[in-house]
Amino acid sequence: MPREAITTEKAPQAIGPYEQAIKCNGLLFTSGQIALDPATGTLIDGDISAQTRQVLDNLKAVLEAGGSSLKHVIKATVYLTDLNNFAKMNEVYAEYLGEVKPARSTVGVATLPRGAGVEIDLVATTL
Repeated sequence: MPREAITTEKAPQAIGPYEQAIKCNGLLFTSGQIALDPATGTLIDGDISAQTRQVLDNLKAVLEAGGSSLKHVIKATVYLTDLNNFAKMNEVYAEYLGEVKPARSTVGVATLPRGAGVEIDLVATTL
C-alpha cells in the first residue's frame, strides 16, 4: 500500500519529524494539531474556545489538502490539559463536526506542546 505525505501552507508546518497527514488506502490520517497560527507558527492567544477553533481550522486545511473534508471525518481524538474545559471545547467542536458526528475519544493529559490547552487528530475518508 503506497503512502502519500500531505502538506499545506494553510496549516502550521510540523514542529517535529512527522507529516501534517498521511493518505493511505482511501483514508487520511492527520497528525495532532494545536492552536498554532499558520503564518507565524506561534500559539494563538485565547481561551479554550479560541484554541479549539484554530485547531479545527488547521485540521480543515490539512483535510482539504489531502482531498477530504470535515464531513468525511470518521474518528477524532481530543487531548485536553484541563477536562474542566470539556464543555467549551465541545461547543466549538460541534460547530465544525456536528452534522454527522464521528467516533471520538477525549483524553485528559498533563501537558501539550508549546503550552497548548487542546490538541486534536482526525481520521477521514478521502473523496
